[in-house]
Amino acid sequence: MTEHTEVPAVGMSNVRDVVSVRLPAASAYLSVLRTATAGLAARLDFTLDEIEDLRIAVDEACAMLLAQAVPGTDLTAEFELTGQLMQVRVEVSTVGSSAPNRDDFAWMVLTALADDVDAVTDSPDRMAIVLRKRRGAARPA
Repeated sequence: MTEHTEVPAVGMSNVRDVVSVRLPAASAYLSVLRTATAGLAARLDFTLDEIEDLRIAVDEACAMLLAQAVPGTDLTAEFELTGQLMQVRVEVSTVGSSAPNRDDFAWMVLTALADDVDAVTDSPDRMAIVLRKRRGAARPA
C-alpha cells in the first residue's frame, strides 16, 4: 500500500475503495466472506446491527448462488465502499442462469436486510447478486 492509496473511507464521501475476494464455490469458505463483510462495514462505521444485517445478507446471497454454482469453480465477491454506502456483488459460474425466485423466503430475507438487492445475469453462464447498504439508513417498520 502506498501513501496515495492509504486513505480512510470514514467520513469522506468522495473516497471509493474496492476489495475483491475469490474463493472456491463451497460453503466451507463462506466464513471468510462473513468476516470480510464485518471488517469492511466496521471501516465505514456501520452500527453493530447494520454489520450483522450485512453479514447475514451476504451469507444468504452466497447460499442462493452456491446452489446453482458449477462444482469446482470460484465464487467472487467485490466490496465497494463509498462514503456511507457499501455495495457487495457476489458472483458464480452456473450451468445456465435462472434468476432467483423473488417470492422465496431467502429473497425476502435479503430485501429485509439490505437497502437494495438485485440479481444480475449478464451472461448465460454467470449469475450475481448485488446488495447495497447505506450506513444509518432507516429500516421499514
